[in-house]
Amino acid sequence: MSVCALLAALAAAACALLMGAAIQRGATCTVAAVNELMDQRRSTRLRSLLEASLWVAGGLLLLRALPLPAPMLPVPYALSAWTVLGAALLGLGAFVNQACVFGAIARLGNGEWAYLATPLGFYGGCLSVGTLFAGARPQPLPPGSPLWAAPLALGVAFAVFVLWRLAHAWRRHAAPARHWWTPHMATVSIGLAFLALLLLEGAWAYTDALAELARGMVMHHGIRLALFGCLLGGAMWGGWRAGLWRARPLRAADLLRCFSGGLLMGWGSLLIPGGNDGLILLGLPLLWPYAWVAFATMCVVIALARWATRSAARRFTIDASSSPTAAP
Repeated sequence: MSVCALLAALAAAACALLMGAAIQRGATCTVAAVNELMDQRRSTRLRSLLEASLWVAGGLLLLRALPLPAPMLPVPYALSAWTVLGAALLGLGAFVNQACVFGAIARLGNGEWAYLATPLGFYGGCLSVGTLFAGARPQPLPPGSPLWAAPLALGVAFAVFVLWRLAHAWRRHAAPARHWWTPHMATVSIGLAFLALLLLEGAWAYTDALAELARGMVMHHGIRLALFGCLLGGAMWGGWRAGLWRARPLRAADLLRCFSGGLLMGWGSLLIPGGNDGLILLGLPLLWPYAWVAFATMCVVIALARWATRSAARRFTIDASSSPTAAP
């Protein structure tokens, strides 16, 4: 390995570590975002997810104006019934898991070891999707993005937005040097770290790394699996630094729940194709229609599953309290 390649690999590892710590600190779980919207009628977490997409989109616009090599981007896919089915499975899996693929990393960073079963289930889903969904053939489209048609003025507007955000953060904290690691700054860091990884390693999401492993591409993409390890390490360091680290005992029920949720998310991500980390950090910023439909469908399915579960639990409670055998 040449010196330049080694430096690039080390920089990519640092970006993955930062992203892991930022995911642990930021409000970036889709399940938590839907729960907040339903319970508190607030959209703070959802806006954080969309802002991470905004930073990636704005960064890509600015990068195109600079004399730098264009980042390697995957191709988009056609919107189809498989997209919607995959997104529904992705949302159902996140609901069963009680965390999306972002949230699972944050939970691991808190010491909830049962969530180690989530990537294992995801890997199992990637291995078995071809057998269960043999007819699924996502149709790739020509490379490109509607984002590239945006005028240069939009990139200038994003630069103004960046300056405004920095000024706002500076005014909000009396001692920014000590209090800079806020949930908002963590959200921004996710977008910026992903942009840096995009330049260093191409489009990278840890769900993609697991899918590549399932396809037997380990030798060619070993660095991408190593980045997954760095992501986990960053999340655990972030949990320890924030005082949230507390090892929880493993229970068979939790392991089964996390594995099942990961399995469903693995099926869904290959049918879309794309996990919700790739959808949020790449598909949404590049304005790919299938990604927007998939993310919206995922959120709706999480909300419907939660509503159905709560309704069933409420009905069971009412029936139990009105039963003739109930204690007076």
